[in-house]
Amino acid sequence: MEEIKEKKNKFKKIYLTIPIVIVIVILLVVYLNIGNLNKTNVITVSTGDNVSVYYQLSLTNGSIIQSNFGKSPFSFVVGSGDVISGFNNAVIGMKVGQTKNVTLSPSEAYGEVNNSLIITVPRTEFGNNSLKLGESIRSSTGEIGVITYLNNTNVTIDFNSPLAGKTLIFKIEVLSIKNSQ
Repeated sequence: MEEIKEKKNKFKKIYLTIPIVIVIVILLVVYLNIGNLNKTNVITVSTGDNVSVYYQLSLTNGSIIQSNFGKSPFSFVVGSGDVISGFNNAVIGMKVGQTKNVTLSPSEAYGEVNNSLIITVPRTEFGNNSLKLGESIRSSTGEIGVITYLNNTNVTIDFNSPLAGKTLIFKIEVLSIKNSQ
């Protein structure tokens, strides 16, 4: 009789333990699936997406060249060629709300200074127009250059980007992503 009681108690323990183990396994599976769902639902920037960002552009000396933080967001299509390659590549993989600081070499930004884009022309080509050092000039083909030197006979104009040859530092915050899919 004692032996039967003992077997019944053992059976009860096993009988009670099995549902508890099953509940724990079910909870664990549900928890892991919810975690995976959250991970797969995170949208990141990829080529073809239309993104809106805040950005701040600085030079290595700390001077801020441009910023739209607190102003209108800047929107562009990733991979369209509308922005410099380094900026484009920096936003790929970012999520909404993420902020990133990135340093771009000249080759990732506006390129090195191209000496063939610095020309000297006779001052007489400008007629009687008054010219000033630092003034922007439009060429006959539409390019914009800056007067970097002038005297009574010659004018030197630099058609490079003002940021050519410079290392740029961007702070970028992704505000929205509209997937291309």
